Amino acid sequence: MQIRQEMGLKRKNRTERIKIKKNKEILGVMWVFTLLFLCMSGYITAYSVTHKQELINNSYNGRQQILIAQNSRGRIFSADGQVLARTGEDEEGKEKREYPYQNLFSHVVGYASNGRMGVEAQANYYLIQSNAPLSQKAALDVRGEKYPGDDVYTTLQVDLQQVASNALGIYQGAVIVTEPSTGRILAMVSKPDFNPEEIADIWEELIEDKESSILLNRATQGLYPPGSTFKIVTALEYMRENPDTWQNYSYNCTGSIQRGEDRIQCYHGSVHGGVGFERSFAKSCNTSFANIGLSLDRKAFADTLDQLLFGRELPVVFPAGISRVEVGEETSDSDMMQISIGQGTTSITPLELNMITCAIANGGVLAEPYLIDSVQSSSGNTIKAFSPENYGKLMEEGEADALKELMRQVVETGTASRLKDLSYTAAGKTGSAEYGTVKGESHAWFTGFAPVEDPEVCVTIIIEGAGAGGDYAVPIAKRIFDAYFGV
Repeated sequence: MQIRQEMGLKRKNRTERIKIKKNKEILGVMWVFTLLFLCMSGYITAYSVTHKQELINNSYNGRQQILIAQNSRGRIFSADGQVLARTGEDEEGKEKREYPYQNLFSHVVGYASNGRMGVEAQANYYLIQSNAPLSQKAALDVRGEKYPGDDVYTTLQVDLQQVASNALGIYQGAVIVTEPSTGRILAMVSKPDFNPEEIADIWEELIEDKESSILLNRATQGLYPPGSTFKIVTALEYMRENPDTWQNYSYNCTGSIQRGEDRIQCYHGSVHGGVGFERSFAKSCNTSFANIGLSLDRKAFADTLDQLLFGRELPVVFPAGISRVEVGEETSDSDMMQISIGQGTTSITPLELNMITCAIANGGVLAEPYLIDSVQSSSGNTIKAFSPENYGKLMEEGEADALKELMRQVVETGTASRLKDLSYTAAGKTGSAEYGTVKGESHAWFTGFAPVEDPEVCVTIIIEGAGAGGDYAVPIAKRIFDAYFGV
């Protein structure tokens, strides 16, 4: 009897221990799920605060539709207060987005129907908000009218945009004008262009035309072989690998250089004879730079390309293409010769070339490019102001100074001589980038800045299929520089 009682007591104790253990397990699971819930709630809250613009701009977010129904879309202004976009009414009294300059700012300001593009997309969050005074809102409520949306002031200058567009003329291509010390984008032109007021009418036609690239902003998203403008990068790598001897470089240009069956020629069959490093750069000697390319350490070159943002997303808040150059330890001599002169697998956006040029002008430091200066309410109160931000160093100051001098010589003694002996000093690099399968077809490039002593403005130009950069792109640069300096 006692034994049975003891056994029963043991079973009871064991059962209680099992219950306690299960309770602890259940409690542990409950705490885990509670912790996960708290973490998820915290993440969602933090994400909502740090990504509120993306959330509002999401087409699935009903909040955006409420704001659009409640507020009239704000205006977009140039840096000097000219209206670039506004909301008006059509003949039926319905809201209609108006663009007073029509095609002039088509890509950079963009459109706000059939999707969004340009500043219209970038600043959508601000344009559909309204911080109008409460008294004004009350008066509008009485009349059953919408509140005025907040206004966006850009960095764009109408006069420079007009000059750049006129200078590019009927050519396809792009122009970007920036302030190297701050990253302010002063002008951005892409052609062919379009009238954003007509985007709804031509939308179906554009969608059906698979060959059309009219909506592509060539300044930020166009990818092109950089041609001889890439010699800036090749020169930088050679200087890094030969810090004490690069100025002693010499080469005898006979007009061509060959490795195996692969041959590089100077543009239009030029023969430059004996050249040093500076003259090779100023005269844009292909054979000399192919020779330089063959001497470079592939891995070190890849590191420099990475530092210059090739193959990486650019530090901008608007859509931009990713420039690419494939260099590695397995890169052949033939490919290195092509890459060194900006051909072969090399591709770059005008924006990135402009950024590299700005870094050179700014002592090696890259200021992040930006388009929006401030957001203001309809009554003129500043809601948000944007300040210049430095991305960091792309190169050392001494390297930037050396490249600046090389680019100055391109103007003084080389392929950009149309910028010589003006009321301001200029520096730059031209390029004639071959493309396609027809030999001799080339894009015309120029990238540079002025004045050399204290650069205020940087200009990058590509003209598709035009020919030599010195003949076609440099005159456009001169017109833009002249307009900037009031010549």
